[in-house]
Amino acid sequence: MPGAPGRPVDPRPGRPRAVQTADVTVTDTGPATLTGYDAGLYVAQYEGISAVRAITQHTLGGPEVLTLVERPVPEPGRAEALVRVRAAGVNPVDWQTRAGGGVAARLGPPPFTVGWDLAGEVVSLGADAGGLRVGDRVFGMSRFPAQAAAYAEYAVVPVRDLAPVPARLGLVHAAALPLAGLTAWTALTAKAAVRAGDRVLIHAAAGGVGHLAVQIAKSLGAHVTGTARAEKHDFLKGLGADEVVDHRTTPIETITGGFDAILELGGGDNAARSLRLLRPGGVLVDIAHHAPRGLGHGTGLRVATMLVKPDRAALREVARLAATGHLTPVLDRTYPLSDAAVAHRRGERRTTTGKLVLTAE
Repeated sequence: MPGAPGRPVDPRPGRPRAVQTADVTVTDTGPATLTGYDAGLYVAQYEGISAVRAITQHTLGGPEVLTLVERPVPEPGRAEALVRVRAAGVNPVDWQTRAGGGVAARLGPPPFTVGWDLAGEVVSLGADAGGLRVGDRVFGMSRFPAQAAAYAEYAVVPVRDLAPVPARLGLVHAAALPLAGLTAWTALTAKAAVRAGDRVLIHAAAGGVGHLAVQIAKSLGAHVTGTARAEKHDFLKGLGADEVVDHRTTPIETITGGFDAILELGGGDNAARSLRLLRPGGVLVDIAHHAPRGLGHGTGLRVATMLVKPDRAALREVARLAATGHLTPVLDRTYPLSDAAVAHRRGERRTTTGKLVLTAE
């Protein structure tokens, strides 16, 4: 029951659990595997659970408003799957929404549970939930921008929002991929129509969306320039970036222009300052949503905004790139579910390299 108030629980690690589910390895960098798995036993173990842990908030505010509670296990609808969440991705929209920005207006007043990225195993299916089986490893971005309540041990997810986890990814890494990966994929392919040989500039290239955008742009055959702090340049070069710029010491206006596409992830006045770097007919994709109204009008240059949405076909493309080794999510830190507030504090400092992930074990 996403949004149910729940009751506070003891967040200390190692608290007794009512049952044990199938053993799943979630901390390795390779595939997560079910050991000793039996579908009937797995379902029986799940059915023995009366309450699960989740993060909720009863008011808008800082990270301290996030509370660990217990609530009933949610039940899937006809075209939904109940997923045992092993890991949940943490994204800027999570802490923005927690504080009253982001998509908080769409969720309505608290209580609600943030989180849209998840990875885990299917434990129950609705009557019309075709294409999946109990025990399947799945990942996805659920329901965005409506409430998905991914910060929980179990979550109900529309089947259309899920895809199989690529075999080479563990569940923790898979949870880092959906929202940021879909954002980068949509920006580069649907909004900017990047093709082989295009020059692409990615601001905040070492962040959650940025480091995936670098890899996706390279997979499309683009020449990629990324902006980031100097200490992150080797990281970006390792991902395939052709050029890197320290945005703290190099004014945007002095970067050599002629870009076919610019992804604006940094915020502030980056969008307005970057426009002159586009070639005629180029496009700036304002993912940070800080571009002034009317920017680009009358210049022959295009400014596009976007709000990512669940897209099964696009998610499968992201999964394909991950499966073939062209896209690897990098983890900045992982935290247990009970430390969601700590993860938000780190994210709000805007110094992460790669993604933050909560593990629900």
